[in-house]
Amino acid sequence: MTTECLEPQTRSKTLQGVALCGFVILCFSAAALGALTPPGPWYQALAKPSWNPPAWVFGPVWTLLYLGMAVAAWRVWRKPQAQLALFAFGLQLLLNAAWSPIFFGAHALGWALVEILCLLLTIIWTMVLFFRRDCWAGMLFVPYAMWVSFASFLNATLWRLN
Repeated sequence: MTTECLEPQTRSKTLQGVALCGFVILCFSAAALGALTPPGPWYQALAKPSWNPPAWVFGPVWTLLYLGMAVAAWRVWRKPQAQLALFAFGLQLLLNAAWSPIFFGAHALGWALVEILCLLLTIIWTMVLFFRRDCWAGMLFVPYAMWVSFASFLNATLWRLN
């Protein structure tokens, strides 16, 4: 179990470029799936804590996080024996895409909390596996884990208030 921050093993430059584009497309496809159920008037009417971020914050933050996830997965893909780490990555991406339909679509704040806590655990698992393969990939998951921790607390607070 070696943590390495050096450049990953090299594959052909063309294959690396295609793979990076594939991971970016995959991550932003998950974002697009989540965006199919926007907040809408229901969310606007919820009682929110004073520390709830303004709506404009979410787009830029998630854009950077999805880009970081894509680069992290690409770096891990370049390493040998990355199957389990990439499986965990795919699982957390599915859980990520599932939260919006549960929260915004079904208006199920309690179930959304359960789901986001499962997501957070899966992110941490993925991050640990990524750190074992490539420390830069693991570090790219730290802001994501922190943001989803915050989002979990916000989800719990919204559930309690409403």
